[in-house]
Amino acid sequence: MRKEPRSGCAINAAVEVLGDSWTLIVLRDVIFGGRRHFRDLLTQNEEGIASNILASRLRKLVEAGLLSRDDATRGQKATYTLTEAGIQTLPVMAALGAWGLQHRPTTPELAVRARILAEGSPDLVGELIDELREIHLGVTRENPKSPSASERLQQAYEAVQSQPH
Repeated sequence: MRKEPRSGCAINAAVEVLGDSWTLIVLRDVIFGGRRHFRDLLTQNEEGIASNILASRLRKLVEAGLLSRDDATRGQKATYTLTEAGIQTLPVMAALGAWGLQHRPTTPELAVRARILAEGSPDLVGELIDELREIHLGVTRENPKSPSASERLQQAYEAVQSQPH
């Protein structure tokens, strides 16, 4: 991966890191799915990512500074952790989800989180960012006893899943 973008354009600089579909899907699964190990990212992916593509995208995300990878010893699973730059992709993900809801076919069970982020409280994205900082960076949330934003998203997802189709 090149260190400097092809141009000084901010959109180009972002697209060079985030511009392919698999990179965003891997980030989605870490951010919203809480998946932090290669095997989980591979086997729990809705879109069926191939192992070589996943390995390549994880390497790219580490090189770009959006994820860090711990040095797992032999027999241990490596854990991927969001960096602050990775956490800051959450508003981008929320915006992409809102656009997808409006302009592309989706299913209720897989679109519920995007719908809640698009239609919910404007503070929800900020709360999720705080929660990701707590999980990945060890920064305690302001109100750790209240239900987390991801718990609220999970409850909404489970409610949609339990409804007859």
